[in-house]
Amino acid sequence: MEIGFTIATLMLLLFGLLATFDGIYLHIFKYRLYRHKESRFEHITHTIRALLFPFILYFLFLQQSTIAFYAGITFVVIDLITLGVDAFVEKDSRTFMGGLPRWEYIIHLFVNGFHFASIAVFLALKLDFGVDGVSLRHGFPGVKAYEQFAWLAAQLIPGALLFGGLHVFVAFPKTAALWDKVVFRNQFR
Repeated sequence: MEIGFTIATLMLLLFGLLATFDGIYLHIFKYRLYRHKESRFEHITHTIRALLFPFILYFLFLQQSTIAFYAGITFVVIDLITLGVDAFVEKDSRTFMGGLPRWEYIIHLFVNGFHFASIAVFLALKLDFGVDGVSLRHGFPGVKAYEQFAWLAAQLIPGALLFGGLHVFVAFPKTAALWDKVVFRNQFR
């Protein structure tokens, strides 16, 4: 179990780092997807996913009740559906820049791979497959690697909330204009 949580922690850490680079630097700062008519819907799908992530962290990874587990799984399913919609529209939404760069496509593969790998490994540890069927493990007492995993998940929540909030903030024309004026002021002179 220790090695499983070590792997899940590594996947979650790599996801957090790459998602920050992709979602903040590339989507908000470099390409400003929220400003282009073609990519507005893609920005909305990114916003939904950014808002779902702290709920996945809290309900699936940190809470121990059965209800929280099912709530977390529900958020994961919604996230998967939103990812499918995002992937479907992404080619058309990047026409303003000549299409999605291959290297960014590769980053998206790794970001989503790390994200869902952390969830899959966690589920393999959370679900107990016994002779009587499948049951949930409620807590992992004495498993040091789970404590590290839970610590990382808890540390990611505030940043994920800010990340989602920023996506919402720039999703509206008036607040996006304010963001552009403050952050990119030297570029509009």
